[in-house]
Amino acid sequence: MLPRLARRLPFLRWPRPSPALLRGEALAGVTVGLMVIPQGVAYAQLAGMPPVTGIYASLLPALVAVLFSASARLSVGPTALTALLIHASLAPLAVPGSPQWVTLAVWLALLAGALQVTLGAARFGWLLNLVNSPVLTAFAQAAAVLIIASQLPPLLGLPGYWTPLHGWPSMNPLAVLFGVAALALLVLARRWEPTFPIVLLIVLVAAGISYTLGFERRGGDVIGPLPRGLPTLYLPGWPGWSALGQLLPPTLVITLISFLETASSAKVDSQRKGERWDQDQDLIGQGLAKITAGLSGAFATSSSFSRSALNLYAGAQTGWATIFSVAVVLVVLLVFTPLLRHVPQAVLAAIVIAAVTGLLRPREFVRLWRISRVEAVIASVTFIVTIAAAPALYWGVLVGVLGALSHFLYQHLHPRIIEVGLHADGSLRERHLWQLPALAPYTYALRMDAALDFAAAAQFERNVTEYLAAHPDTRHVCLFAQPINRMDATGAEVFTRLMVQLHQQGVALHVAGMKLPVEQVLRAAGALPAEPLPCLYRTDAEAIASLRELTRPPAAPDPHDLPAAAI
Repeated sequence: MLPRLARRLPFLRWPRPSPALLRGEALAGVTVGLMVIPQGVAYAQLAGMPPVTGIYASLLPALVAVLFSASARLSVGPTALTALLIHASLAPLAVPGSPQWVTLAVWLALLAGALQVTLGAARFGWLLNLVNSPVLTAFAQAAAVLIIASQLPPLLGLPGYWTPLHGWPSMNPLAVLFGVAALALLVLARRWEPTFPIVLLIVLVAAGISYTLGFERRGGDVIGPLPRGLPTLYLPGWPGWSALGQLLPPTLVITLISFLETASSAKVDSQRKGERWDQDQDLIGQGLAKITAGLSGAFATSSSFSRSALNLYAGAQTGWATIFSVAVVLVVLLVFTPLLRHVPQAVLAAIVIAAVTGLLRPREFVRLWRISRVEAVIASVTFIVTIAAAPALYWGVLVGVLGALSHFLYQHLHPRIIEVGLHADGSLRERHLWQLPALAPYTYALRMDAALDFAAAAQFERNVTEYLAAHPDTRHVCLFAQPINRMDATGAEVFTRLMVQLHQQGVALHVAGMKLPVEQVLRAAGALPAEPLPCLYRTDAEAIASLRELTRPPAAPDPHDLPAAAI
C-alpha cells in the first residue's frame, strides 16, 4: 500500500531535508525563481493574456506539479511554445487580453489538464510516442520562427499590428535601444554565466532607466500596472458548445506538445539519476498543474527545458528547489510587482526571443537527410505547413504525424526479406549483396527482418511463391526465423497455407531459430503437426548442417566393394 501511495504522491519519496541539502536547494530555487518571473510576464504577453497571469502560472501550478510529478527537478510554468499555441488557437475566437480571451484560455488549460490526468491515470502515456523526434523538432523550429516574427514589432518599437505589407513606419529609437541592448546582454550572459540572474537584472535596470527617462510619457510601450496579491479562484463562464468544439483541436495539440516538452527534460533528468521515467505519473502531475493554472485565472503551463536545465545546473537534487522557487515568486507577487510597471515591452520581446533561439537548429535537417531522406522530407513538410497554416498551428503537427505514421506503415507493409548465404566470417548475410554462393543446392534460404503479422504476411507469401515460380527446381525452403518476434492470426494463416502449398509441390520447409511466442501461436493454430511438416531447428548452424546433408549428392561406389561379376 505504501509503495503504491508513494507512486501516486511522489513527494513522499523526497529525502528528509537537512541544512546542507536545503542550502543547495535554496540556491537553485532562487536562481530559477528570479528567471521565471520576467519570463512569465513575457510569455503571458505572448499568449495574449494579462501580464500578471504569467506570474500566477509560475506560482500554484509549479507547486502542484512538483508535488504530483515523478520528475521533481523540472521547472513547470509558462513556456514560449505553449504560449504561442494558446495565442494561435484563440486568435480567431476573441480579442487578445479581453475577458472572453481569458475565459477561453482558462478553458484550454482546464481541458488540456483534464486530458493529461485522464491519460496518465489510464496509463496511456505511450500514445505520446506517436510523434517522433523529427516531427517535433521541425514543429518546434517553425514555432520558434513564428515566435521571433511576432516579437520583432515590440522589439523594434513598431505597432503591434504592423506587418511588412503596411510599409515601414517610424520606430521608437529608445524602444529599439532597450530591445537590442537587452537581447545582446541575454545572449552574452547565457554563454558566459548561465546561472547568473541576468534576466531579472536586465528587467530591473530597464525599469529604472524607463522611469528616469519618462519612457511611458514619451509614448513608449511598457508593461503597465500589475495587481498585487495572490490569485483568487477563477471559475470561467460557459463558452458555448460551438466555442468549446473549436477548442478541442488546440487542446489536443497543447496536450501533446507541452508534454513532449516535459519528456525532453524528464528523460535527461531520469538518465542522470539512473531511474526509469514514469511518464504516466508526470502526465498526472502536469495535468493537475494545468488545471490549477486555469482555476488561478492563468493559462496552460508546461515544463521549461531552459529553466529545468538551469535548475539542474544550479545543483538542484530534489523538489525542494521548486519550493524555494515558488517562495521567490510569492514574495515578488506580494511586494515587488509595482517595480515591473515601467519595464519596456521591447525588453520582454528580447527575453522571449533569447529564450526561443535555442530551438532554431537548421543543421538538424541536414543531419536528418544523412540518416533518412524520407524522415527529412517529412520534417521539412511539417516545418513548411506549420508556418503556412499559422495561426492554425495544429495542421503542422497533424501533417507531420500522418506523414510519420504513413512511413511507418509503408515500412511494415514492405518488410525486408532477403536470400541469405554463408559469409566467410560464419554469419548469414544477404547473398546477392555480398556475392555469396547458395547455402545449399536446390535451396531457397531466406530471412525476414520483421514481425509476421497482417501487414507483412502477404509480402512474405508473395516473395516465396515468386521465387519458386522463377526456380522450379527448388526442393528446399529454409526460413531463418530468429528476427521474427511476433505473429498474429493472419501470419499463422499465411504460414499454414504456404506450408501446405510447398508440400503439394514436393518442396520441404525448414524453419530455424523460431522464437517461443511465434511457436505458441502456430501450435494454437494447428500449423505445427508431426514431422516432416515443417522441419524445425533450434539453431542456424543445425539447419545449415542438415540442409547440406540432405542436398549432398550420393557418393560414387568404391570399385573394391563391387562384386566380381560387376567388374
